[in-house]
Amino acid sequence: MMKKFIQYLRDVRAEMSKVSWPTRNEVAGATTLVVVLSLIVSAFVKVFDLILSNILGLIIT
Repeated sequence: MMKKFIQYLRDVRAEMSKVSWPTRNEVAGATTLVVVLSLIVSAFVKVFDLILSNILGLIIT
């Protein structure tokens, strides 16, 4: 059982050395993109919600 676990850890280490890790600048750029797109989508949803709320308010009253 212990031999299998040790072999598993060796395999994990070998596979992790094959990974192409992003640079700090790539991570920062991707993070910035996600934050900006999240803000844009949330603003769109807010505006759409306000428009639909006003339309529904006109229909109900």
